[in-house]
Amino acid sequence: MTWLAVIALALVAFALAAFGFGLARNLWTSLLAALGFGLAGYALQASPDLPAAPKSADEAQQEQAFDVVAARREFVPQRDWSPSQFMVTSDAMARRGRYEEAARMLAGVTRENPQDFEAWLAQGIALTEHADGYLTQAALYAYQRAATVKPDSLAPGYFLGVSLVQQGRLMEARQVWRETLESGPEDAEGRAGLEERLSRLDGMLGAMNAAAQAEAVPPEDGAE
Repeated sequence: MTWLAVIALALVAFALAAFGFGLARNLWTSLLAALGFGLAGYALQASPDLPAAPKSADEAQQEQAFDVVAARREFVPQRDWSPSQFMVTSDAMARRGRYEEAARMLAGVTRENPQDFEAWLAQGIALTEHADGYLTQAALYAYQRAATVKPDSLAPGYFLGVSLVQQGRLMEARQVWRETLESGPEDAEGRAGLEERLSRLDGMLGAMNAAAQAEAVPPEDGAE
């Protein structure tokens, strides 16, 4: 798989920096952390099988935001789509990176209909994206409300894990995703996608653990 090759390249980069270029040992942990965050982003967002094509800055921003909307629908079956006409407008705002405005509009939707699962979920995502991936209290509340409305859905747990990954809290994200899969029904929407992402994260954590163990090996005699 392509992501295995990416992990191998990251390990090669670490080996070159640490042993080939004599990077000081007290900087190894920082280098591993940087590589780990890069791998986390790749594990969640990369699509290596898609052909490359040059895009303008505006197109790239809109495509990235659109992926957030598409990711939500990956976990929400059509029967659970929001009936609110404002979802179309809030999604358009999210596609343009206007997350704060989208969240405000969605807050109005959930006030009017507290049982609107998709609106709660979209609100949590918008609030998290507006905070640059950090899980705010307002976002956590939105995810909790979504989970209360649809306790069998994998979506709240998945997006909670995404936020943890973006914060570098990889082990916590792994635990959340495992528990989400264990508690969710076998035919839950988006299950295959979450299982694949968890597998990627497990592989990445395994590679990082191997690199950390290599760092702990005492240097050979004469090495700096």
